Amino acid sequence: MKKLIECVPNISEGRDKNVIDQVTAEIEKVEGVKLLDVDPGMTTNRTVITFVGEPEPVCEAAYRVVKKAAELIDMSQHHGAHPRQGATDVCPLIPVSNITMEEVVKYAHKLGERLGNELNIPIYCYEDAAFRPERRNLAYCRTGEYESLASRLGSEQWKPDFGPNEWNEHVAHTGATQVGARDFLVAINYNLNTTSTRRANAIAFDVREKGRPMREGGKVTGKPMKDENGKPIMIPGTLKATKAIGWFIEDYGIAQVSMNITNISVSPVHVCFEEVCAKAAARGVRVTGCEIVGLIPKKVLMDAGRFYLAKQQRSLGVSEEEIMKIAIKSMGLDDLKPFDPKEKVIEYLIEDHSQKKLVDMTCTGFANETASESPAPGGGSISAYMGALGASLATMVANLSSHKPGWDDRWEEFSNWAVKGQAVKDELLELVDEDTNAFNTIMAAFGLPKKTDEEKAARSQAIQDATKYATEVPFRTMKAAFKAFEVVRAMAEIGNPNSVSDAGVGALCARSAVMGAHLNVKINAASLKDVEFKEQILKQAADIESAALKEEKEILAIVEKVINGD
Repeated sequence: MKKLIECVPNISEGRDKNVIDQVTAEIEKVEGVKLLDVDPGMTTNRTVITFVGEPEPVCEAAYRVVKKAAELIDMSQHHGAHPRQGATDVCPLIPVSNITMEEVVKYAHKLGERLGNELNIPIYCYEDAAFRPERRNLAYCRTGEYESLASRLGSEQWKPDFGPNEWNEHVAHTGATQVGARDFLVAINYNLNTTSTRRANAIAFDVREKGRPMREGGKVTGKPMKDENGKPIMIPGTLKATKAIGWFIEDYGIAQVSMNITNISVSPVHVCFEEVCAKAAARGVRVTGCEIVGLIPKKVLMDAGRFYLAKQQRSLGVSEEEIMKIAIKSMGLDDLKPFDPKEKVIEYLIEDHSQKKLVDMTCTGFANETASESPAPGGGSISAYMGALGASLATMVANLSSHKPGWDDRWEEFSNWAVKGQAVKDELLELVDEDTNAFNTIMAAFGLPKKTDEEKAARSQAIQDATKYATEVPFRTMKAAFKAFEVVRAMAEIGNPNSVSDAGVGALCARSAVMGAHLNVKINAASLKDVEFKEQILKQAADIESAALKEEKEILAIVEKVINGD
């Protein structure tokens, strides 16, 4: 699974399209990065840029953005309504999927160090990337804005984390940049069955972290209370890491609670939705649905879907599409207008659709492609697909058992088995295309030039490398298909007895997948020159096949016993 991060640099130019275009063009030069959004502001004289990809390419694109902005934007001439300190004012990195915040922090530090050393720009690290506690707060890092840099630089208190600690002609031009690591911010509006902005605001104050001012006598009309320093005393809301207000949307004719969730790990979207619903109901108002502004990571919908499935005591081991559908319907994301995950989920937007995938074909199309004169897809891909079908059958039995009348108290037990089955199925589906890709890599290696001795040596090595990988892929298929036996056996033993034959067919599919993939391991390994690797993988593959045949025999015996009522 790819590690994905988002980067949202804010450059101090929102009026000159030529400058903005030159900066964003740098992003599009980097392979593996997708530019998602460019949002210029005339009044703020600032442009918010959003792009996403794997960490290394994203950091390269971020470096190029900062470099180009520093070349084109003169901060000594800059004016705008938004607080700012540099040509690239902020450059946060944000985890999207399959990566931890700790990992993102390391990338932020590495990026900050490169920007400081190579571009001679003062760099302050903020939020999760901060080296000093006080610098977690972006507003603190940007104290006094650009105009204060000349007096701040040179002091120990305001020494940058990276880059020069002195005011010079170069820094006067570039200003300073804040490089951060932060969680994903979700902007979400909750639709209310009221037109009252006052009611919407009351609900917002109930839930937002800041809360509302404490008033004398606990009355709305009471005088706001202040502490000994003259600051308002606040009654905190119930949701950490959230900001919210109420407003009336004329286009919709309803009031909304508009919320920013600044840390979805602390306050997941579905938790916020449930809390807003509860606080609204306490005030006689109903939440009819919500709308997500901008883009979201897939995790947001997947976590929400699983939450609502669990509330219904339904199996969580269903397809990704089904989980998302449950999330969308449960939170009313399509209340005001259609909600298409393909247009709102970051991971879907950056998928490469240029390459046709076998697993996206119809059953008929896949069969016809296999039957064509092309050598791929071949036995390796078919083996992986048979394994996926075996895991799917076991998962089906688990889901049927989870929803069987009279077995309601066992829904979670079978849900856990279904989740395991889904994971095996997904792994094998990826291997369907990976096996064909491995074969194509071998063909590409054979097509390399071989005129000179150097070309011949390079071609020979490329063929060996490709063949080694083409041996490893079906071996991975063997291991993945073997994992299906655990779920198949469990469903044969404890699953819905009316579906035990499906578990039996699942065992047959898994065994065939293991044996078929083993044939591919052997034929590809035959031409390997790495004797040690060859002997080791063939030994391990033979052991897996022997174990698979044993599993199949035992599971089919269980199936026959259940069918015969023994």
